[in-house]
Amino acid sequence: MDKSASSDIERLKQASEAIDLILRFAAGKAEIDFLHDPMRSSSVLYQFIVIGEAIRNMDPELLDKYPYPWHLPRSFRNYIVHEYFGINLRQVYKTVTDLLPELKKLIDHMIENEELYL
Repeated sequence: MDKSASSDIERLKQASEAIDLILRFAAGKAEIDFLHDPMRSSSVLYQFIVIGEAIRNMDPELLDKYPYPWHLPRSFRNYIVHEYFGINLRQVYKTVTDLLPELKKLIDHMIENEELYL
């Protein structure tokens, strides 16, 4: 088994697990609840860092095989890490509800597809 490929699969799994946690943290919560719960929002932000870090450390050739704006999770990670006092939690909530399910579906597809080639 190629060490790089197995590392990429592990990173995909880490990203998938982080998305699962975010979706669980936000499940059934209205935006106002999310905005006023610092423990929940902090937990979500941390998991976004995990996602961005996992993607940032993956082989670009693997990512190129799957059409997605991969710069967005990496940039979002950087934004959270470097602009922590200026984070717009409304935008974070919107990202959770509008964009994460699509990314989850793609990452899980990638895991399934890429494990076939190991």
